[in-house]
Amino acid sequence: MKKRNTVDWIALILLIIGGLNWLLVGALKFDLVQSILGSIPVLRDIVYILVGLSAIWAIVRIEKI
Repeated sequence: MKKRNTVDWIALILLIIGGLNWLLVGALKFDLVQSILGSIPVLRDIVYILVGLSAIWAIVRIEKI
Protein backbone atom coordinates (compact mmCIF):
# COMPACT_ATOMS: atom_id res chain seq x y z
CA MET A 1 0.00 0.00 0.00
CA LYS A 2 1.37 3.39 -0.96
CA LYS A 3 1.75 6.09 1.65
CA ARG A 4 -0.39 9.16 1.03
CA ASN A 5 0.90 12.60 1.82
CA THR A 6 -1.03 15.31 3.62
CA VAL A 7 -2.13 17.06 0.42
CA ASP A 8 -3.53 13.77 -0.92
CA TRP A 9 -5.59 13.32 2.25
CA ILE A 10 -6.89 16.89 2.17
CA ALA A 11 -7.82 16.50 -1.49
CA LEU A 12 -9.59 13.22 -0.74
CA ILE A 13 -11.59 14.75 2.11
CA LEU A 14 -12.57 17.75 -0.04
CA LEU A 15 -13.61 15.44 -2.89
CA ILE A 16 -15.80 13.44 -0.51
CA ILE A 17 -17.39 16.64 0.82
CA GLY A 18 -17.95 17.88 -2.74
CA GLY A 19 -19.37 14.57 -3.88
CA LEU A 20 -21.79 14.38 -0.96
CA ASN A 21 -22.83 17.97 -1.56
CA TRP A 22 -23.60 17.22 -5.22
CA LEU A 23 -25.57 14.14 -4.13
CA LEU A 24 -27.69 16.35 -1.90
CA VAL A 25 -28.12 18.94 -4.65
CA GLY A 26 -29.17 16.32 -7.20
CA ALA A 27 -31.40 14.24 -4.96
CA LEU A 28 -32.90 16.80 -2.61
CA LYS A 29 -32.17 20.19 -4.21
CA PHE A 30 -30.27 21.05 -1.00
CA ASP A 31 -26.84 22.69 -1.17
CA LEU A 32 -25.16 21.97 2.16
CA VAL A 33 -22.21 24.28 1.51
CA GLN A 34 -24.58 27.11 0.61
CA SER A 35 -26.69 26.50 3.70
CA ILE A 36 -23.64 26.49 6.01
CA LEU A 37 -21.60 29.26 4.37
CA GLY A 38 -24.24 31.19 2.44
CA SER A 39 -23.92 34.20 4.70
CA ILE A 40 -20.18 34.34 3.91
CA PRO A 41 -20.06 34.23 0.10
CA VAL A 42 -16.27 34.56 -0.11
CA LEU A 43 -15.75 31.56 2.18
CA ARG A 44 -18.36 29.55 0.25
CA ASP A 45 -16.58 30.33 -3.02
CA ILE A 46 -13.25 29.31 -1.49
CA VAL A 47 -14.71 25.92 -0.53
CA TYR A 48 -16.02 25.40 -4.08
CA ILE A 49 -12.64 26.39 -5.54
CA LEU A 50 -10.78 24.05 -3.17
CA VAL A 51 -13.05 21.16 -4.13
CA GLY A 52 -12.38 21.86 -7.81
CA LEU A 53 -8.64 22.09 -7.23
CA SER A 54 -8.82 18.79 -5.34
CA ALA A 55 -10.38 17.18 -8.39
CA ILE A 56 -7.54 18.47 -10.56
CA TRP A 57 -5.03 17.20 -7.98
CA ALA A 58 -6.67 13.75 -8.05
CA ILE A 59 -6.54 13.67 -11.85
CA VAL A 60 -2.85 14.53 -11.85
CA ARG A 61 -2.04 12.10 -9.04
CA ILE A 62 -4.40 9.24 -10.03
CA GLU A 63 -1.58 6.76 -10.50
CA LYS A 64 -0.03 7.55 -7.13
CA ILE A 65 -3.19 7.71 -5.03
